[in-house]
Amino acid sequence: MKQRTSLLLASLFSSLLVSGAVTADPVLIHNINGYGFNAERQLVPFTVMAFDDASGKVLARGNEALLQQYASARKVDGAGKTMLPGLIDGHGHMLGLGEYLNQADLRGIASEQATVAEVSRFAASQPQAPWVIGRGWNQVLWDNKAFPDKSLLDEAIADRPVWLVRIDAHAGWANSKALAAAGISKDTLDPPGGEIIRDAEGNPTGVLIDNAMQLVQRQIPAPTSDDKTAALQLAFEHLLALGITSVHDAGVDTGLADIYQQLADTSQLPLRLYAMLSAKDPELGRWLEQGIVDDPQDWLDIRSVKIYGDGALGSRGAALLADYSDQPGQTGLLVTQPDALTQIMQLTMNAGFQANVHAIGDRANRLALDRFEQLATPEQRLAGRHRIEHAQIVAPNDIPRFKTLNVLPSMQAVHATSDKNMAGDRLGVARLRGAYAWRSFIDQGSIIVGGSDFPVELANPFHGLHASVTRQDQQNQPEGGWLPEQRLTLTEALRSFTVDAAYGAFQEDTLGTLAPGSWADFILVDQDIFNIDPSQLWQVLPEQTWVHGQQKYKRNGQP
Repeated sequence: MKQRTSLLLASLFSSLLVSGAVTADPVLIHNINGYGFNAERQLVPFTVMAFDDASGKVLARGNEALLQQYASARKVDGAGKTMLPGLIDGHGHMLGLGEYLNQADLRGIASEQATVAEVSRFAASQPQAPWVIGRGWNQVLWDNKAFPDKSLLDEAIADRPVWLVRIDAHAGWANSKALAAAGISKDTLDPPGGEIIRDAEGNPTGVLIDNAMQLVQRQIPAPTSDDKTAALQLAFEHLLALGITSVHDAGVDTGLADIYQQLADTSQLPLRLYAMLSAKDPELGRWLEQGIVDDPQDWLDIRSVKIYGDGALGSRGAALLADYSDQPGQTGLLVTQPDALTQIMQLTMNAGFQANVHAIGDRANRLALDRFEQLATPEQRLAGRHRIEHAQIVAPNDIPRFKTLNVLPSMQAVHATSDKNMAGDRLGVARLRGAYAWRSFIDQGSIIVGGSDFPVELANPFHGLHASVTRQDQQNQPEGGWLPEQRLTLTEALRSFTVDAAYGAFQEDTLGTLAPGSWADFILVDQDIFNIDPSQLWQVLPEQTWVHGQQKYKRNGQP
């Protein structure tokens, strides 16, 4: 296990870098429109930045005077482009993204029939594949807004099992062949934390919710280590092209963690990873006993655990304090039962790891907050920087508890614009007061860790910045924004994808600011985000992506 050098040595090393005592091959990028942050998280503009490409650290930022101070540096003309700190996705799923890029893409399709047609087309393109796998369907976009069933899938594909994961990864849709492979019949019991959707006669319809999904997923041939590595390479390339230089990977098992460590040890990670160990991993206890992995170079840090609270709102799996407004008698699902949640949170915090609890519904959020309050002292909570992942639907009187308990809301802005046409139906008007409540959290002093939850949503961080500022979709709807009182300023939104996301990973001293001594992780984009109409933010394109002072991506046609 790698352990971080002492803070004293790290501080000394940074001071030497900034003073130039141990620098080699400095690089100076000029003619740029740069934005970074200072120690107080305030926006800092600059037009020139110098960094040391040997160490990968920023040396200085400022104006044209640096051209004289670093007269011997290699000069790079930024061509007037806007520079931003490398963007951090505070909640994504790396392997899921890589696999999604190789599956049937069902995102945004407007009917069950059209979705099945796309699955059929995809299946015909892969005649040798033993299973037909896809992801991204969303019944909320269909006219009837109802869950599908297996009948159309059976008509289209009867000779191979078909498994299609809903956009939020909290429901799956199977044909009869897949149900048979899993042994699912009328007599199969719902597993704890899961539901087999049934018709009026009690027969499985083909849709499985949350933990019931595992019944089918266990039958799908497991990817090899080589398969996973190839999928990760696709994900790396995809993210770098979007301007993402660091990812908090939410739910990593031992097999994936081992691949990450091998890539890190052989200097093959092209971006930075903050890996959350999966609470479902049978080997979690071993990881906790061995202690945190805190890489001095910040390529791979492992010091947190992703703990699963409830399901998702779209599939009515989010655990609510009261019934769903559009389905009386249904209050959602607890993926981890309360006693087990208590146990795993206690084990995680006792081991000195950060506890990151997935909680979407107001009941799940309250359960997590109650345990943070009961299981840790104020000092332990402050040091632990524990998080609630998503924090989508929170009872208004629970929002202040995040600040009181030093719990960070890790939120994904694009969920609000994706869910706006469904959330009111699920929750009713009253519960929307605590829904996607970014402004409420910011105003009370909470630090929001921004992200996308890819591949649930598209990974493009500029979609998240746009949603944060406008509370609108890319068609500028609804007029004035959905729950517009919860909008963020652009500076606040950018912080959530840079220095504040870094704070959520104990990395604010080295990532997300472009301050002297931090890593030279930055992007050049085609528009000045602070001088365009906010409605255009989602259209911004990265032209170059640099990590550790090395160019990792350049858009075609750019010099």
